Amino acid sequence: MIPFRLWVYLQTTPLFWLTATLAAFLIADALAKAAHRNPLVNHVAIAIALLGVLLKVTGTDYQTYFNGAQFVHFLLGPATVALGVPIYANMALVRRNFWPMAAALLVGAAVAIASALLVAKALGAPRAVLVSLAPKSITAGVAMAVSETLGGAPPLTAVLVIATGVLGAIVVTPLMNALGVRDFAARGFAVGLASHGIGTARAFSVDPVAGVFAGLAMGLNAVVTPAIIPALLPWLAP
Repeated sequence: MIPFRLWVYLQTTPLFWLTATLAAFLIADALAKAAHRNPLVNHVAIAIALLGVLLKVTGTDYQTYFNGAQFVHFLLGPATVALGVPIYANMALVRRNFWPMAAALLVGAAVAIASALLVAKALGAPRAVLVSLAPKSITAGVAMAVSETLGGAPPLTAVLVIATGVLGAIVVTPLMNALGVRDFAARGFAVGLASHGIGTARAFSVDPVAGVFAGLAMGLNAVVTPAIIPALLPWLAP
């Protein structure tokens, strides 16, 4: 009875789930470091899996977990704003790449939306799923708001956003190497545009310049994609 009572107490203690979240991340990061930061050993995916197993085994619902770990959620805001510091420090490089970035932003955002919708539509996905899928390449908070406004399912959008981020972080390095893209500004902008925050974190771990341009792409895409989606949906998801 004592272990059970202890678990009941810990489960209702907010710091427990915060500690569990941090522990999952540290374990995942240690595994990624041991693998020499191999993109296939993605620490975000590992941490999610560890926490998912813990929640499943303990029968803990998401709201209980979130109530305890919401401080991490709160820190997402300051962390995102902090991306402005390295961008400002590299402003001269950003200015030199303004027009290529502008073109890549518009084309990349449109392709990210259209390609996903066309594939899903060809596989028979209903319109609600298509709407939920459209904002998959922007940060979760914005994506869920866009999905809800247009008639999608925000929880499904959140899952698709995370899956997109993890997949992008895994494939970006081998893909860019295979394509012969050596410019870290271009590599970073591509992964930030396609895979938002998770891709940006991967970019920073590879090269500081890649991280700067990934963060810039993530922020700009969160503005551009919500404006493009309503124009494309009537054509791609009537």
